[in-house]
Amino acid sequence: MQYAVLSKKGSRETNEDYAAVTEKDGAYCFVLCDGLGGHGAGEEASRLAVETILEGFTKYPSLGQTGTFLEMAQERLLQEQERLHIPNDMKTTAVVLVTEGQQAEWAHIGDSRLYHFRDTLFGTRFVRTLDHSVPQTLVASGQLKEREIRFHEDRNRLLRALGTEWNGKAYEVSKPVPAGRRDRFLLCSDGWWELIEEHEMIALMKRSAGPKDWLTRMEEAIVKHGAGRDMDNYSAVGVWLK
Repeated sequence: MQYAVLSKKGSRETNEDYAAVTEKDGAYCFVLCDGLGGHGAGEEASRLAVETILEGFTKYPSLGQTGTFLEMAQERLLQEQERLHIPNDMKTTAVVLVTEGQQAEWAHIGDSRLYHFRDTLFGTRFVRTLDHSVPQTLVASGQLKEREIRFHEDRNRLLRALGTEWNGKAYEVSKPVPAGRRDRFLLCSDGWWELIEEHEMIALMKRSAGPKDWLTRMEEAIVKHGAGRDMDNYSAVGVWLK
């Protein structure tokens, strides 16, 4: 197992992204959140969510619990908003990856993504989580093309997040999948994936010695593509299984 974490504030005054990793009994939990809310509430929301998810994993370090971790973070944020009298002002996206032995599973809410890359005889293939956002809904209905999500005018309009009242289960959880030396994972905030396309992620991965090198190369591309823009916070976690 090799992994690396990178988080920068971009052009913003503060970094509302938060990412962390922990290990327990040979299992690993990787978490990335992108906070939303004014007056520092987003920054606090992402931190609280990550800490709560990792606390949950420390108690239950195995597959099958990722959805429970998100529910724990949701309850924590709702309680904190009530305590501070700031209803609906501490929100965050979340994406979680848990690996145990030769298996992995993930869960997400919002538009922070997980990419699963796998080398095959036919090249590197990937799947990704689908954003809980207005543009992703337009893609699903055939009104928008996938490549048009990145700079769509409503790209920041989320349909689901931690810290807002849910009507039923708002997050999505993957089935456990086999994971071995051909697999690479990337967890990233929208400030990351908006400025680098998947073909470039793969090309840079093939030239990299490990996840830290991969994130560094991708960051260089993101900064280049973001030149002259009001760059959002950008964060990522790279995971390579050996």
